[in-house]
Amino acid sequence: MPRMLDVSDEVRAEIGDEEAARLLAGESAPGSYDCTSCRTPGDSEQERTSTVLFIGDETAVLAFAHATCLPSQVVQVTEEQLQGAVRSIGAVGAESQQQVPQTHQPQYVQQPRHVQQPSQQPSNLVPEQAVLGVTSGLVLIQNELHPALVVEPTAPVARPGTLGSGDDFLPLLIEQGFMPLTELAAVPPVLHGWSVLLAAGQLHAVLQPNPNGGRPVAWWQAHQPLQVTDGWRAAANKHQQVLMFAAPVGSIGRQPREDLMRDALDKAAADGKLVAAALPLAGI
Repeated sequence: MPRMLDVSDEVRAEIGDEEAARLLAGESAPGSYDCTSCRTPGDSEQERTSTVLFIGDETAVLAFAHATCLPSQVVQVTEEQLQGAVRSIGAVGAESQQQVPQTHQPQYVQQPRHVQQPSQQPSNLVPEQAVLGVTSGLVLIQNELHPALVVEPTAPVARPGTLGSGDDFLPLLIEQGFMPLTELAAVPPVLHGWSVLLAAGQLHAVLQPNPNGGRPVAWWQAHQPLQVTDGWRAAANKHQQVLMFAAPVGSIGRQPREDLMRDALDKAAADGKLVAAALPLAGI
């Protein structure tokens, strides 16, 4: 039976017209699947379904998502991330562009979850010696919970090419389109071109526009996919975006509870040390 599949031009260009035709005819696409974004069941015979192609350095995995969760697209990830995602969703290897991974429900941990990962610095926003602390949590704004990522480096960030000891972390992000906040009274504007990659229900990366054009590149990425709670994931799928807050070193700290994280955000904003943007979900 033909499938209600959306195959974007960029996906078609990667997998070829023949494989795209086989997918649309139902020859190589599953009827039922677990959405690679919201992790709930889908049926490509009954509802619009997007094809999402994750491409690593050597392998690629074709996954499926509700069209209401994600558009059909190609997502560039590292080989390590791709293999981690394959393991996390129960697939064995990813040897071709036609592989369709099997899935299982991931386990979740209590929020907020704080991780420290070296930055990937594709646009040199963070110098090589800096490490980014990334905390996920839910933030209440105008009586509604929003999924958030709080980013704080472990050391001052100098502007690329300078030898000074100043901290240019916030100015560099402002130049990229992040907005300074004095209070958390409203949802910050959407920063188009940036996005959050949440695949198989796990956090993989924050993506930014490629300075050379083409597909977005990772501004920050997890060395291993990071698990998020079902509440955070549900909020992300509801709003189709994640709020990213960034503050200079020493402004937020490690906060074990979301209420303490909110207090730290409010203080950083009042002190003029907080920038933010709403980042759409991508390849999620």
